Amino acid sequence: MYNTDTVKIFAVEDDPTYIKFLQYILSLNPDYEVNIFTRGDDLLKHIHEKPAVITLDYSLPDINGVDLLRKIKSLDPEINVIVVSAQEEVGTAVDLLKLGAFDYIIKNEETKDLLLHSIQKALQNVKLVKEINSLKEELSEKYEFGKIIIGNSKAIKAVFKMLEKAVKTNITVSVTGETGTGKELVAKSIHYNSPRKSQPFVPVNIAALPEDLIESELFGHEKGSFTGAITRRLGKFEEANHGTIFLDEIAEIPINLQAKLLRTIQEREITRIGGNSIIKLDVRIIVATHKDMAEEVKKGRFREDLYYRLLGLPVWLPPLRNRENDILIIAKHFLQQFCIENDMDTMFLSKEAQDKLLSYHWPGNVRELKSTIDLAAVMANETEIQAEDIKFNSVIRDDTFNYENLSLKEYNFKIIKHYLDKYNDNVLEVAKRLDIGKSTIYRYLKEMESMHI
Repeated sequence: MYNTDTVKIFAVEDDPTYIKFLQYILSLNPDYEVNIFTRGDDLLKHIHEKPAVITLDYSLPDINGVDLLRKIKSLDPEINVIVVSAQEEVGTAVDLLKLGAFDYIIKNEETKDLLLHSIQKALQNVKLVKEINSLKEELSEKYEFGKIIIGNSKAIKAVFKMLEKAVKTNITVSVTGETGTGKELVAKSIHYNSPRKSQPFVPVNIAALPEDLIESELFGHEKGSFTGAITRRLGKFEEANHGTIFLDEIAEIPINLQAKLLRTIQEREITRIGGNSIIKLDVRIIVATHKDMAEEVKKGRFREDLYYRLLGLPVWLPPLRNRENDILIIAKHFLQQFCIENDMDTMFLSKEAQDKLLSYHWPGNVRELKSTIDLAAVMANETEIQAEDIKFNSVIRDDTFNYENLSLKEYNFKIIKHYLDKYNDNVLEVAKRLDIGKSTIYRYLKEMESMHI
């Protein structure tokens, strides 16, 4: 908005004595480039020069301060306007501040110090706004589609086409794909490439929230609405107002809350728990899940009407194993990234290492590939990574469920054992994940113990 050498300040004043006063006090700082105008219309002719600060006399011969402030703000809302006036009416000051004036200073013996201090604060504000805008631009660049989703396979090119459609409107987007395919990154890229990029992006992982806190987390609560509600809390929908809310693992939302979520989506409004006020929302919704939502509807675990409301524009992220030569493209990218971040010499993948990467099924998808490459870079003794440097550490390995060598009972044992290990022997959680009864799990555990499995 202004360069680092000089700061452009416009002053609008028709009193010759006060013009000399302004010229004197503003010239005390050699970094200030000051232009004086005696009429409001003259100022407006030069507003395109983008001054950092305008000091504005309330009473001018051609226009009053209120109307001139409105016109300045309509032409460039980022300009900081300091009103300097002989009027001491509080109501006038309040009205001008409501219209967007940065400060209101009364002409008296303290004007010099107050004005210089206010200008310094205004310039700090300009600098802060500039830094924020710069960070937002960096975010937009960071989340360019081609930077967050690397590859040139047909499957990924199809994803790019869908994302390009997604950023053009506010349509709800449903992102599906296996764990580790990058669903949250896709959601962020949609947000930061959309007109809402300067507004909040609020991610919520439904699966990570205790079931009894999901409602409060999403919709907020009033003080005293339940035991432990010692203060009012804004929900994630309110935090995301005018921006985007990302509901990850949407299939995990309890059935008893699905009706409230449906109403929120339909009416674009919420009411906090324990409250009566209706809060209007302007929020974009992006949801994600690794589950088959149509199947969840068939099983009665997800409302059909909510499913169709959330479906919107569907974006399916293909598993890494179905992305042709993208595995090597992504692996080389991660390797280069790791070397740069750790100040290491450039490293390469040997032909044998590449073949090993291509032959693996990647159940953890891109996330697993990154951890594998990072580890290989550490394990390698030379700048060329060999096949033996690549270690696969998937929770579920190819040979874990080699059904050709297992009976059905043994196969079921292994599945249950895997999930019990994953969820720290939480039988209730495992029963929920596998869609079986707790008694079934206990029965299998008893048999496993007797068979010493």
